[in-house]
Amino acid sequence: MRDYHDDDLDRAIQIWDQDRQQDESPAVFPLSEVVTVARSGGPAVVAVVGQELVGMAVAQVQGERAWITLVALAGSWRNRGIGSALIAELERRLRVRGVTRIGALLAPGATGTAALENSGYRAQDGLLFYEKVDHLGAGDAGLLAELGGRVMPPGLWSDLSGMEREKEAIERRIVLPLAEPVLAEKHGVTPPKAVILFGPPGTGKTSFAKAVASRLEWPFVELFPSRLAATGDGGLAASLRDTFADLAELDSVLLFIDEVEEIAGIRSGRVADPGHGVTNELLKLIPGFRDHDDRLLICATNSVRSLDPAFLRPGRFDYVLPVGPPDRAARAAIWQRYLGPVADSVELHRLVAASELFTPADIEFAARKGAHAAFEREVADRHDRPAGTEDFLAAIADTRPALTNEAITAFQEDIERHARG
Repeated sequence: MRDYHDDDLDRAIQIWDQDRQQDESPAVFPLSEVVTVARSGGPAVVAVVGQELVGMAVAQVQGERAWITLVALAGSWRNRGIGSALIAELERRLRVRGVTRIGALLAPGATGTAALENSGYRAQDGLLFYEKVDHLGAGDAGLLAELGGRVMPPGLWSDLSGMEREKEAIERRIVLPLAEPVLAEKHGVTPPKAVILFGPPGTGKTSFAKAVASRLEWPFVELFPSRLAATGDGGLAASLRDTFADLAELDSVLLFIDEVEEIAGIRSGRVADPGHGVTNELLKLIPGFRDHDDRLLICATNSVRSLDPAFLRPGRFDYVLPVGPPDRAARAAIWQRYLGPVADSVELHRLVAASELFTPADIEFAARKGAHAAFEREVADRHDRPAGTEDFLAAIADTRPALTNEAITAFQEDIERHARG
């Protein structure tokens, strides 16, 4: 047994990784925090057999209280009393610092539970562990504000109603590998770094991007091509380059570019064409963006066929996913969401049938229009008559849907030609 040295870091990380793979349990204290404590003089001890480091234990001191933040053992050296010996060494160092209460937070069955119990520690039943993680440091918060970004409120993913087909595809392909990186690595799944969502206007591509950021608890930054053009003196390409450089300073980020065809449209082949340089710049920036962990680029477009072929080439974007108009089941779910208190008193099937080409945005507009008609009626005659089926059917008839049969046909052709995922 001896104190931890900086030269032990690589081997300590190997043992940590082995523990995570074997236990498949959440780590309360992330490795970065444990290493910071060990390097700053927090008691940290290692077990060495010959020249091989086989175990490590770290504690963090807070006045008279200390928390054991790590007990890790190499797989072939478990169940030999080494964990208990590491804890005993930690305790000796903690007593010298005046610590009288030592606690540990571990998942049931995780490495260290047996050693703690053998060392006289007792599990406390009836306790709940609460945690809220702020993914932004002080510097990140200021930079995020400069970029016009924000942290999305929790629950946006679960609030998405309807569009279950698209939601399932996005969850399986995008969300889960990023939300469960350890499990993804175990199965050889590479988390996505860049994806394209395409489909007709108003189908919810922006809502899906925000919901993914909410689910991952990552900052959300939307890049507006029109706004980039109005900033900086070096033109759109320079502004694009500066923005990506700023994004690299954030620990984690979901970057969303809507109507990406404005800066990644098909190039004319003429070098003098302004769009040629902008598209080239974006093509060069994407690989660098992909090199960082905890990054996700989501580009949305209403016209995937307008994108430059080099932009769609595999290697830049992991998936190209369609987000289409809602089917009958999805329209029913969306109507129920926006009908509010009168949802149970209207003939939902009639509204669903009458709104066949409606996008989620169209349904929201018609629902609000029908409710407002009932509100105006009651203001005029003071009779309590809540909005009914006929009010919403009238609103549907008075709403021009964003989609046409021609647009649906083009969308199906784009799926056959461009969808990947």
